[in-house]
Amino acid sequence: MIAGNDLSPYATGPMPVAQVDQSTGYFLNVDDIRREEYPMLQGITYLDHTGTTLYARSLVTAISHDLTTNLFGNPHSGSSSSQLSSARIDNTRIEVLRFLNADPGLFDVVFVANATAAIKLVADAFGDHVEGFFYGYHVDSHTSLVGVRELARLGSECFSNDGVERWLTASAKLPHSQRLRALFGYPGQSNLSGYRPPRGWCSRIYELRKFHGQQIFSLYDAAARLPTASLDLSNPLDAPDFTALSFYKIFGLPDLGALIVRKECAGVFQDRKFFGGGTVDMIISLDYQWHASKQSSLHGRLEDGTVPFHSIAALGLALKTHSRLFGSMDNISRHTSFLAQHVYNRLSSLRHATGAAVCHIYGRSASDEGDSYGPMIAFNLRDAEGNWIGKTEVEKLASIKDIQFRTGGLCNPGGIASHLDLSASELKANFAAGQKCGDDNDVLNDKPTGVIRVSFGAMSNLTDADKLIDFIEEFFVRGCHIPLLPPLTPPATPGTSSFRVQNLSIFPIKSCAAFNIPPGIAWQVRDEGLAWDREWCLIHQGTGVVLNQKKLPKMAMIRPSIDLDRRVLRVQHNIGTSMHMILEISLDSETDNEILVQTCNASSIQSAIVCGGRQKVQILTPRKIADFFTAALEVPCTLARHQKPTAADQIACSLSELVTQSMPGYFPDPKPMSLPKTTFLANESPILLISQSSVDNLNLNIQASDPDAKPVPTDSFRGNIVIAQEPSQRASPYVEDQWTSLEIGEDPSNQFRVMGPCHRCQMVCVDQQSAKRGQEPFTTLAKTRRRDGKVWFGIHLDPATGTENRRIGGRRFVKIGDVVTAR
Repeated sequence: MIAGNDLSPYATGPMPVAQVDQSTGYFLNVDDIRREEYPMLQGITYLDHTGTTLYARSLVTAISHDLTTNLFGNPHSGSSSSQLSSARIDNTRIEVLRFLNADPGLFDVVFVANATAAIKLVADAFGDHVEGFFYGYHVDSHTSLVGVRELARLGSECFSNDGVERWLTASAKLPHSQRLRALFGYPGQSNLSGYRPPRGWCSRIYELRKFHGQQIFSLYDAAARLPTASLDLSNPLDAPDFTALSFYKIFGLPDLGALIVRKECAGVFQDRKFFGGGTVDMIISLDYQWHASKQSSLHGRLEDGTVPFHSIAALGLALKTHSRLFGSMDNISRHTSFLAQHVYNRLSSLRHATGAAVCHIYGRSASDEGDSYGPMIAFNLRDAEGNWIGKTEVEKLASIKDIQFRTGGLCNPGGIASHLDLSASELKANFAAGQKCGDDNDVLNDKPTGVIRVSFGAMSNLTDADKLIDFIEEFFVRGCHIPLLPPLTPPATPGTSSFRVQNLSIFPIKSCAAFNIPPGIAWQVRDEGLAWDREWCLIHQGTGVVLNQKKLPKMAMIRPSIDLDRRVLRVQHNIGTSMHMILEISLDSETDNEILVQTCNASSIQSAIVCGGRQKVQILTPRKIADFFTAALEVPCTLARHQKPTAADQIACSLSELVTQSMPGYFPDPKPMSLPKTTFLANESPILLISQSSVDNLNLNIQASDPDAKPVPTDSFRGNIVIAQEPSQRASPYVEDQWTSLEIGEDPSNQFRVMGPCHRCQMVCVDQQSAKRGQEPFTTLAKTRRRDGKVWFGIHLDPATGTENRRIGGRRFVKIGDVVTAR
C-alpha cells in the first residue's frame, strides 16, 4: 500500500506542464494541456471558474487508482486501514498549510464541507459567547459572510472601504469599559467584480488585539481569491485569524473546504455548545451531564463526526496534480490576469454604430494596476438606444453557442446594490414586484437587477476569450436586431383567406412528442384548447417540478397518442430505430388510482410547478407508470394529470389573489395579453398557431447565412395548428403578426382571439425526431425576430371567445384542410 501522495504510480500517458510566456504570463501550451487533461472542454467555452474550476483527467485517474489500490478505514478506529486514513489526513493537513505558506506551529486546518461551513463554524462560536458579539462586514461580502450578522446580538454594520478604516481607527480609541468582542468579515476577492480589498486590515485587527487589548478578530473569505492567486500566511502579523476556503474552487476536486485558524485564537471556540463524535475525550450521560473536549489539537475539537477521509486523501493528490501542471499560483495568476485584461480591453472598445458603448463594466477600470482585481469581469449590455439588454436573453443565446458564464445577483447582495445603484427601498420594491433569486426579472424601473459575470481559470485560453467577444458582437453589436417584421403583403381582407389548416397536433404529455391528428378527423376544440392537449405532465419525484425538453431533450422520444375508440392514452418510447408500445393509461380518471394534489395555495410544496407557476394535478400512483418514465428519461419522475378547478377552487383562488395583491411578492402579469382561466398545463396559452410561410422564410434566412444548413422542420416550433397558404397565393410570412382574430372552418362560431406573439426559448433547437440539440433556429430568430429583449415566433390563440359567438350547448371542431379566415 502507498501511504504517501506520490503521483508517479498513478500517472498514465503524457503529462503536460505549463510553459509560461515570460512577457505576458500566458501559458503557451495551454491548448495541449486542455486536450490532454480537460477533454470535457471540447466544444465548450467555460467562463465560470469562480463558481468552480475544472478537475484534470490525471487527477481523476490518480484518485481512482488510489481508492482501488489502498484500503481506507474509518479514522476513528485502530486497524491498519484506519491508520492509513489517519496518516493521509495528517499529511494532507500539513500540505494545505504549506500551500498557504503557513507555519503549522501557528495555524491549524479544520476540514469542513465548504467555505460557507467554515464561516458558519466561526459564526456559531462567536454566537455562543455569553456576552454576544458585534459583527462588521464589507459591502462586497458573499451572502455567506452577510448571514453571520443574524447571530450578532450586539449589532452589525455593512462597511465600505472608508467605513472599515473609520471603524478600525475609532476602535483603537475606545476606553476599556466599551471594548466588546467583535468580528470583522470580508472577502479576499469580490465574487462579483473581482475587487480585492486590502489585506492590511488583518494586520490592523491583529494590532488592535495584541497592543490595544481589543477583542476584535478577522474572518477572511478566501474562496473567490484562491483559485487564481496565492495566499501567503508566512507572516503571522498580517495573516487573518480565520480563513475560509473551498478546495473544489481551486482544483475542481474534491468537494471539500477548510477553516484555517490562528492557534492563539482557539479560545474563541471555548464557549462552543455543540460537540460531535470524535471531538470529545469523555462524556457522561447517565448520572449527570458532563463532557471533556479534546485538547490534543484544535481541529480535533472542531471536526465533528467522521471527517470526509476519502475526499481528504483526494485533496493530497489534487495539490500535487495542480503543482505539476501549472507550477505555482503565481503562474496561474499571471495567465488569468492576462486573459481578463484582454477581455476587458475588447469589451471596453465595443461600440454601436451610434458610437454608444455596448458594455457597462462594474468595478474594474483602465487605471487599475497590479493585483487589485482578480480575473473576472462583471458587466451588462446596452442596445444602440441605450436600453439595458436582459441578462436572461444573453444567457439563453450564449447557451446555444455553448458559452457558459454566470448571471444574476451572484450571492453578493451588497455588491449588487452598490454597483447597480439600488437603494434599500428599490430592492424591497423589486421584491414586491416579484423579483427573486434565479428569476428572469432582468430590468425593473429602468435598472438591471443583476449582472453577467465571466471568470477565468488556469485552463482558460485566448480562444475562450475571443469566442465571448465574437458572440457579443454577433448578437448585440452588428446591427442584427430587427424588430418583429411587418407582413410582406397586406393582411387578408376580412371574410377572405388564402390559408388552410395544414397540420393539427396535440401534446398529450407536456414537453413530450406531438400526436398528429390524422387527416379527415374533426378534433374537438374546448375552452382550454384542443381536446387532450397538455393534459398530462411528468413531475420530478423529488422537487415536484414539471419536466421539460429545455433541460431534457430526450423527452422528444416519448411519443404519446390518444386512442378514442379504446379510451386510452398510449405511450411509446422510441428506442433506437423502432417504436415500442409500453404503456396504456385510461382516459377515464375514475378507473385509475389517483391522488389529488392541491395546488391552489401557492405556498403548497406539493404543487406541480410549471414555468414558475403552479397547477392543480393528480399524481398517477401505479409503480409501473413511474418506473416506465424514470427508465425512459433516467430521471426519477412520474406522470401527473391536470385537474380542472371546481367552482369552489376558482372562488378560493380569486380570494387568494385579492389577498396576494397586497402582499410582498405579488407580481402582475407582464405579458401583453390576458390568459384564460384554465389552459391545462400550457405555459402561456391554450393554442399555438404556426404559419408555414413564416417557417419557410426563416429557413431562407438561415440558409442565407449558411448555405449548408439544413432546413428547420416545422415541428420544431411545436405548434398545435399549422396553417399554409394556397399554392396560387404569394407567400406572406409573418402576416399573422397583424391578426387580431380568426375563424377556422365554415362554422362562424368557430372563432379564436389572437392573444399575442409567442415568446420562444432554446427548446426550438431540439430536433423532435432525434432529440439532438443544435443552434438553429434560435440563432437566426434572435437576429431577425427579437423585440423587447425576447424572441418571437408564432401566435397564441384563445378559443374561449364568449357565449355570444357560440351555439348554445354546441361543440366546436377543427380538421386538416379547414379554411382560415383572418381578421
